[in-house]
Order: sequence, then structure tokens, then C-alpha cells
Amino acid sequence: MIKVLVSGACGRMGQAVLKAVTEDAELELVGAVDIRGGADTGELIGMGKNGIVVQTDLVKAIEATQPEVMVDFTRPDVVFGDACTALKKRVSPVIGTTGLSDEAKAKLAELAREQKVPAFLAPNFAIGAVLMMVMARQAAKYMPHVEIIELHHDQKLDAPSGTALQTVEMIREVRKTLKQGNPDEVEKIPGARGAEVDGIHIHSVRLPGYVAHQECIFGGLGQTLTIRHDSISRESFMPGVVLACKKVRTLTGLVVGLDKILED
Repeated sequence: MIKVLVSGACGRMGQAVLKAVTEDAELELVGAVDIRGGADTGELIGMGKNGIVVQTDLVKAIEATQPEVMVDFTRPDVVFGDACTALKKRVSPVIGTTGLSDEAKAKLAELAREQKVPAFLAPNFAIGAVLMMVMARQAAKYMPHVEIIELHHDQKLDAPSGTALQTVEMIREVRKTLKQGNPDEVEKIPGARGAEVDGIHIHSVRLPGYVAHQECIFGGLGQTLTIRHDSISRESFMPGVVLACKKVRTLTGLVVGLDKILED
């Protein structure tokens, strides 16, 4: 049994993680942390009282429960500190919060090496989303003109999404920088063409009703190709989270991307 603590336990993703960990035969929920402490985690997720109460102090919760893995779906301005705390306490963080800067990721990687404690970060835990990114990388070899539209709920704080940025990085592995569109095009309103990375335009939509969605649209001579993934509910992320909990302790340093452990 792998002992798991959930940080951000009272949020929508946190509650889904609590349920997934509780239901998995190889994982043991030992603790939970959130700024809104006091609730019994079993009652919180509608599975009956289990005696595991949500704490507000991460350090005290780790010391009291001795987890091996901490799953973190908190805010971008909180997750870095949480992950550093976990690593210093020799707990492996599994991070689902996006919005971490490259500098923060580099510091986490350095700390993971120093502490010799593995860590894992994924911009998207849905297996279908990972397949979308892998397929987009393959398509870009043959159809290099591509734009990305990502659509999320209106409570998401960062834009573009971590999934969109990870997709761009994977496409850049097989595609040279390319100026797309008419070289003389003019934005009548700044931002109309979206953000741009190496010529790839990214468009972010934030509306109530969405969960997490992305499409990669490739254009070629007389044809287009669209690769799209839709997360209809937060349950779509749970198989990936559970897999990461089981595999993180076998990794080295900071590993980024669910595709890395799926391939293993």
C-alpha cells in the first residue's frame, strides 16, 4: 500500500482525488490538507465518515501521517511551496496544478536531485489528452502549419493552459520555427490572433460549462486535420493521477508529462 496525502483536498479536483485514492486497492489515503480544514474526508466525498480530517498545516500533516506521496491540485501560487515542503520531508509530490514558471520547475528539479526524492508533474492527467499531444507531434512532421484552441472553465487562473504549452513543446521537437499566416496580416484588435510560440498561435477560451478541452488544427494544401480531446468530467483525470501515485517513487528527479510514465 502506498500512503498518499492530498493537498487542496476540498477543491473539486481534490475531492475527486480523495475518492480515487480511497477506491484504489494499492493506495492508502492517510491525510488531507486544505485552507478550509476540519471536514472528515469520507463525508466530504460522500463515502461515509473515515476519521481522516482535513488539516490546514501541511508540515504538521506530513509529520503526523508520514505519507510517501503528496498529490497537489492547489493554486499556482501555492503549489511550489507545497512541493518544496514535501521534498524536504522526503515525500514525493505528484503535481497537477499548472502555471508553474520554468524557474520554479528548475528549482523543484534541483531540490529533487539534492534530496534524492523523485517528483512528478503533469499538465494534464487525462490519458486521452496525452494521446492527443503525441498524435499532434506526429502530425506536425507532415503538416507543420498548426494552431491550438484550448477551452477551460472560467475559474482556471492560467492561460494558455499547461496542456497547450506542453503540446507546443512536443510539436517543437519535430518542427522548425515557422511564420504562419499572411506576412502582411494586421490585428485590428491586439491579441486577435492569440498568443504565439515559434509561429504557433494559441487561443484560450474561458467559459462556465467547460471542464478541459483542446483541439489542434493542422492545415495543408486543400485539407485540414483536427485532433481534439474533451474531458467531460474531472473523473477523466483520475486514472492518470492513480498511475502517477504508483510510479512516482520509481522515478529519478523531476519528471514532467504523463507520457513519460505511460511509455514505461
